[in-house]
Amino acid sequence: MSDTQSNEQRQQRIVELVGKQGFLTIEALAREFGVTVQTIRRDVNLLASEGRILRYRGGAGLTSSIENMEYHRRQVVNLDAKQRIATNVAVDVPDNASLFINIGTTTEQTARALLAHRHLQVITNNINVARILSENSNFTIVMAGGKVRNRDGAVTGQSTVNMFEQFQVDIGIIGISGIDRDGGLYDFDLDEVLCAQTIIRNSRRVFLLADHSKFGRPALVKVGNLRDVTALYTDAPPPGRIAAIMQEANVTLEIAR
Repeated sequence: MSDTQSNEQRQQRIVELVGKQGFLTIEALAREFGVTVQTIRRDVNLLASEGRILRYRGGAGLTSSIENMEYHRRQVVNLDAKQRIATNVAVDVPDNASLFINIGTTTEQTARALLAHRHLQVITNNINVARILSENSNFTIVMAGGKVRNRDGAVTGQSTVNMFEQFQVDIGIIGISGIDRDGGLYDFDLDEVLCAQTIIRNSRRVFLLADHSKFGRPALVKVGNLRDVTALYTDAPPPGRIAAIMQEANVTLEIAR
């Protein structure tokens, strides 16, 4: 096993332990893994920067399940991983396809990765996605109406849901804030979740985009389950229980290297 794989496995286990116990000291985590406190501090700092745990003086605790991190932070956290995921997604989207693309910084990177395609028809509730895709003059872009969330350009509400219901597309491309150990998909905003659920219902295939920081991350509102999607695009192998659920449900796993 490489050092990188060992570090990732230890960090995933830290997230799981903190999730079970609520708070753990740096010293307790160092004893648990048989590593130095300096190593655990580096792990905790990294996991906190990704929004997977909260860093406290002397330890680590649970993140909030009711509020997402600020948009400007989400844009830069795990940016390289998001770009690699986006590249993988773009490979699997054919020209002349119809797409839903929803809210999120990974879906925005996917929009950039799709710019070399031809004759895509895209329905979106993400102002940033629409702006990016407008750089390609042979795309047809449908911008859903609704209430604009000023901080990140998301558009949600019942009118957005109603508009999405009018379409049946080839591929729905969705982001997510957290994937629970039981395969549950979660986000923070009910209006955003209602839009995502509508996309899932009205897509022939569903591509779920989630970097490794989303595994085990808590969020408040349930979108659905991994069994509802066709493929998961991520940048690291999911924890064993999540991987087993995907295998049982025949969900394709695409890992960006």
